[in-house]
Amino acid sequence: MSEPRERIIDASVQPHFRYNAEIRRYLAAPHKLRSIPDVEQQWYQAPGGDYRQDLYGEGYPGSDPQTVARHLFDEGGADYAVLNPLTRGNIADYLLNSRICAAVNDWLLDRWIEPDITGRFLGTIRVNPEDARGAVAEIERLAGHPRMVQVGVPMQSREPYGKPMFEPIWEAAAAHGLPVAVHINGGNGVDHAPTFAGHAATYPGYAAFMPLNSFVHLATLIVEGMFGRHPGLRFVFADGGSDILTPLMWRLDTFWMSMRDQTPWVDRYPSEYLPDHVRYCTSALDGPTDERDAERWLKLTDKADLLMYGSHYPHWSTSGPRSVVAGLTDTQREKVLWRNASDLYGVGAQIGEAVR
Repeated sequence: MSEPRERIIDASVQPHFRYNAEIRRYLAAPHKLRSIPDVEQQWYQAPGGDYRQDLYGEGYPGSDPQTVARHLFDEGGADYAVLNPLTRGNIADYLLNSRICAAVNDWLLDRWIEPDITGRFLGTIRVNPEDARGAVAEIERLAGHPRMVQVGVPMQSREPYGKPMFEPIWEAAAAHGLPVAVHINGGNGVDHAPTFAGHAATYPGYAAFMPLNSFVHLATLIVEGMFGRHPGLRFVFADGGSDILTPLMWRLDTFWMSMRDQTPWVDRYPSEYLPDHVRYCTSALDGPTDERDAERWLKLTDKADLLMYGSHYPHWSTSGPRSVVAGLTDTQREKVLWRNASDLYGVGAQIGEAVR
């Protein structure tokens, strides 16, 4: 008798428009002729290109649903894939940015979600956090769709996400049971430096430090009491960084102990908020590269319950599920490959019925 196939949920996939102007089909007339950044207009380009060269065809890589389905499901063995498309970044005109987010959502439904009769593609409601009222309206518009399973915001932000101006967005997401996914968003019209001390000169510097911005968002969500006021609020940091989470949380715990009078609403160690409120997508680039250390590392950092497999397809660093969980115990593998994502997105009952 053959071994049962391992279940997999890919929690981080970036579908692309076939061409830059395709988004204009989903914009209302007043916005169709506006100047907006291209998908790939970024300051830092990976050596050799941002995407896997073998995925280029007539359009952008990751732009054909049938091809993506073949790569992820037929060849990669995934049961589900959570699609989190890029928008066009933090554009100075926040109303235009909100319209772009809505257009991305309509395109995602039209090209990817609705035509997928297998139900394996799950979607993200992209919103503009600089337009809280518009973001809440967009969540209310699409939260009832059974396959739109999270809200998506960019890593880049002019203020940390624990600040009160964002609270209506998080409150709406929590009310609908939707996690909030934070993802580095290319094509920005306006952006801050990617590191705490300014601009990196090279792509490796950018790639190493940009995900660390997630900790600033996380720390303020805890310290400003956002998780305490909204017990159902959950954040997914999709661009990694879990490998440095433990020492940073140790530091935050230490400062909280000595300054509790300033944050009386934080009623436990900051690190104790993680299990109920935080998940990270992980890849082969996070943590030790030697699989002989993987099991010990995950136990040491106590992250088995926080990590979800995300391939980051079609990025150049796309990781297959086997490379991500190499060296882990059976229990750790199961949690990272599908159980944590299944619990978060509510697809546990159907995962065994996914189309093979």
